[in-house]
Amino acid sequence: MTMREELLTLLQLKDIPRTGWVRAGVDNPESVAAHSWGMALLALRLCPEHLDLSKVLSMCLVHDVAEIVVGDLTPHDTIKGEEKHELERAGMLKIAPQWIELFDEYEQGTSEEAQFVKTMDKLDMGLQAMNYQHQGLDLSEFIRSARSRTDKTEYASLLE
Repeated sequence: MTMREELLTLLQLKDIPRTGWVRAGVDNPESVAAHSWGMALLALRLCPEHLDLSKVLSMCLVHDVAEIVVGDLTPHDTIKGEEKHELERAGMLKIAPQWIELFDEYEQGTSEEAQFVKTMDKLDMGLQAMNYQHQGLDLSEFIRSARSRTDKTEYASLLE
């Protein structure tokens, strides 16, 4: 794959709508890339000083890249757990092998940075649900899910 082809492939993340919002009936739902940007913005603002900010931002930006290949799978899909992980890992190896270590670290939660990014993932979802509630939709399941990850953190109050 040429550099141009690789970049064009990676930019396809901007065109993949977030499946959960589509399923919930959100008008004009964000893309997976917009979600990754949201996570990166939250991380830039909230990242504890002792964490490696460059690694945190990189993880935010690449954690869902495999969705270009496998799509945005949610807990409501039949593909879950290890099968989902293996599909996503294969997708990463296919289109972005240079970031497989970041992907693996995020997926396995093996560092403080990965744990923080997982929290930013849920926090972004919860805050986005709050933004979408003006559409008159019941998005409480998304906020509950986000709170399940943030309840014992200093970010819990952001979802109240």
